[in-house]
Amino acid sequence: MHQIVVLDGYTLNPGDLSWKSLEDIGEVRIYDRTEAKDIPERIGDSDIVLTNKTVLTEETLKACPTVRYIGCMATGYNVIDVAAANKLGMTVTNIPAYGTEAVAQFTMALLLEITSRVGMHSEAVKQGQWSACPDFCFWNAPLMELAGKTMGIIGYGAIGQSVARKAEAFGMEVLAYRRTPDRSMETEHCHMVSMDEIYEKSDIITLHCPLTAENEEMINRETIGRMKDGVILLNTGRGKLICEADLRDALNSGKVAGAGVDVASVEPVHPDNPLLQAKNLWMTPHIAWAPRETRQRLMDILVSNINAFLDGHPVNEVH
Repeated sequence: MHQIVVLDGYTLNPGDLSWKSLEDIGEVRIYDRTEAKDIPERIGDSDIVLTNKTVLTEETLKACPTVRYIGCMATGYNVIDVAAANKLGMTVTNIPAYGTEAVAQFTMALLLEITSRVGMHSEAVKQGQWSACPDFCFWNAPLMELAGKTMGIIGYGAIGQSVARKAEAFGMEVLAYRRTPDRSMETEHCHMVSMDEIYEKSDIITLHCPLTAENEEMINRETIGRMKDGVILLNTGRGKLICEADLRDALNSGKVAGAGVDVASVEPVHPDNPLLQAKNLWMTPHIAWAPRETRQRLMDILVSNINAFLDGHPVNEVH
């Protein structure tokens, strides 16, 4: 019987999903979280290891010779030393494209909160401000209409394309950047452009690209300086795409009118993260992926990946 260990299962399944499909494959040990010092002991003689954010280094993998398969319970797999795993004969897979619609929806939720301030005004009403108002309405912050605005999308994979469709539905013009431009993806209101054009022409810029050595802190003092005054920035990608100190300064100066981020350079966010000292910042705790439907899809792909590996035809393999 296969021995399966889940090193950090809580974020995927805090109790509202079932592990039964995994238990049908073998004997399963599930841990909510695992500290680095406990990883080898918890893996024990398991041949299948599942991790989300628990780091698996070459040293750890060498200490776990029974492991044959590592399933990353996320799209990003940088927590695993894949080269070392492959060298040791271990297959590594990830979960691609499970959260496309959820992340795109959340991107628009951040944008709508920044431009329509629903939360702020709902609280104001509950505090009695409407009851005390001499007029039939009031607003405590500027509101913005999205129709006719230009959204720049950096990273035009599945999520970027879904965001574009939603932006077009709101009547926005879309400028999209991808490393390999594809004119066939253009529509009447969506055009492939250079990064420079996105910086210079966009009212809203949203990030949907993977983090690489080349684009780390791509949003910084210099690139922000090339953007329109009053631009809105959104990041549901990776925290390190942004120089957080530079964005803080731009928010506090008013150069950037508002920013919505679901990620931070270090997670959980450090109390001294520069963005926590910024005005007009909306930060959420990496939850764009977290709707129950999305996590169930992830679970289904996770199990499918394992079964494909056991059948001798691995899918979603990474190297």
